[in-house]
Amino acid sequence: MPEATGARARQREQTRRTLLREGRRLFAAHGYADVSLSGIVAAARVTKGALYHHFDGKPALFRAVLDEVQGEVADAVAATADAEPDPWDRLTAGCRAFLAAATAPGVRRIMLVDGPAVLGWSAWREMDEANSARHLADALAGLAASGVLADRPVEPAARLLSGAMNEAALWLADPRAPGDPDAVWEALEPMLESLRASRGPDADR
Repeated sequence: MPEATGARARQREQTRRTLLREGRRLFAAHGYADVSLSGIVAAARVTKGALYHHFDGKPALFRAVLDEVQGEVADAVAATADAEPDPWDRLTAGCRAFLAAATAPGVRRIMLVDGPAVLGWSAWREMDEANSARHLADALAGLAASGVLADRPVEPAARLLSGAMNEAALWLADPRAPGDPDAVWEALEPMLESLRASRGPDADR
């Protein structure tokens, strides 16, 4: 009996993973509005009843897909930032990694375009803070505590910087006229530098 129960649990988890995988593929390729529930279950080769066993419907499945995408972006940013020994370099490397990850195929539409539209701004923002923005705020708070940042409130800076990078990612990945990554960094780097505490003339010597 326990063996049969374990097999059923594995099958349920496999079904859930398949729904997430196929839902993500379809949402990324066609956008939320143009993906039907029937199309998702057909691609996953399951019944609608199986989908409803795991999710309340298409919005709930999309939310789970979005959470997965945001988590992957956050992990990529953290891994890149953590590879840098210098705290300031960790911040700048993390910002660059976010722009790269957020503009990857299949990420931009789900995370930045459909996410706020489907969930609503407040719900999307809450998820964004839990997955990505919180790490940015923590990084800035750590730099402020060590005196690297100028003495000013961290939260407004984190929100403004997060908004700027989200907008930059949308521009970079615009299929009609993709933006220039070098131009984005040329504009973003002075914004970051403006947060730093004033350094003496011999600071870099």
